[in-house]
Amino acid sequence: MKNSGRDLGRLFPGTEFHVSPPRAVIGLEAEFNLLIDGRKRRPEKVFGDPSRLVRQRMIPRTGRSFQLPAGGAIYFDTGVIEVATPIVELERGCCQRATRLLWEQIRYLRAELDHWGKRHGCQCRLQGFSAHYNFSFLGAGKSKDRNAAKLAYLLAHILPVPVLLLAANRESSAVGVRPRKTRVEVTADFTPDPALMLATCAFVAGVVETVLRWESFGLRQLNRNRLPRITPYRLRKHSSRRGWRITRDSLGTNPFLADINAPLWELRDGRAVSLRAIAVDSLKPFRHEIRRLGDLITLQHIAAVFAGDARSLLDFPKRPESYDDVGRVIDWGRRRTRHWSRSRYEKVIHRVIAREPMRLGKKRYRVERMNGWYQVDFREIGTGKRRTFNLDELVRLSAAKKVLPSAPRKRKAPKKRRA
Repeated sequence: MKNSGRDLGRLFPGTEFHVSPPRAVIGLEAEFNLLIDGRKRRPEKVFGDPSRLVRQRMIPRTGRSFQLPAGGAIYFDTGVIEVATPIVELERGCCQRATRLLWEQIRYLRAELDHWGKRHGCQCRLQGFSAHYNFSFLGAGKSKDRNAAKLAYLLAHILPVPVLLLAANRESSAVGVRPRKTRVEVTADFTPDPALMLATCAFVAGVVETVLRWESFGLRQLNRNRLPRITPYRLRKHSSRRGWRITRDSLGTNPFLADINAPLWELRDGRAVSLRAIAVDSLKPFRHEIRRLGDLITLQHIAAVFAGDARSLLDFPKRPESYDDVGRVIDWGRRRTRHWSRSRYEKVIHRVIAREPMRLGKKRYRVERMNGWYQVDFREIGTGKRRTFNLDELVRLSAAKKVLPSAPRKRKAPKKRRA
């Protein structure tokens, strides 16, 4: 949306206007089942709303969600606890930042659940349910051949098999893609391994950014870029909202239970190959963007999983037990992420959630709530007037420093020499 929406938000402060950032951004979400003393419980019935679980006072957000002190958002959604990262600018290192942010929210939530469990004499666990990888793109809907629906449909023919190897387990049931106006959302099972989650995020980001540079989003691009195509390949409707997904019966054989190293899958060119071989061929056109948005180590990890030199969760006969107690131990393993600095948006959001008065321009403001993912509602100290700023305005105003002109130094008179 253009800046007109932002201006309308200032003229009519009581009205919500969804304003999109002027650059591409990413964000991750994770959903968890709540287990109390081994029994699955609905968080709405146990806590009511997140403010009764988290001890520290939180900033309210649009709808029924709250801004976590760790920077992300938390809300209860049809029987699950969902945490989400703030938006992160799509640039070098964004996948590391977004993955780190998500696990910071999980760690904070885990600590609050432990404290609540001690007070009530019970044990609380988070059971991994799903993860969503969101990527925005600019210029959506400008032509019939380049819109969100066609982009998602094309991605649904590219992403499922590689994402299946990076994020799925033996009890998984689907990998999907959903179009959401100016973004696409890739849905998969939650991955309790942060390194594999980072690999999934980097692979999806690299694919999306590469496909956005193609001249069209038609299926002909699959042959032009020599991407393998399984036959049969039957996409199913997504379980929620619009979109498509592959399920256990989409490929003729259940890919979540089959041997990922066996040549069980027939391609349109007549070859019989394994899921790992399909993933290896699917990686080639996207290596440059994966490395640009992630790093070399992450690209090497993805290639190793596809080649069989690193473990996929589908290499295990059963789903790992870590799914049933997420956040108890967070281990990045030997592929530990590099210590990336906070992005500009992250720094501003951490200032916002600190609830300290902020000087923006010549006036001081106090935060009221998060208005979506890109805007923040403030109240001017003194006049009480409400004003909405977006993250880019906050970045610019926070970075601006008053430079006072330095006064000219007075020169000391030279000492007279004695005769």
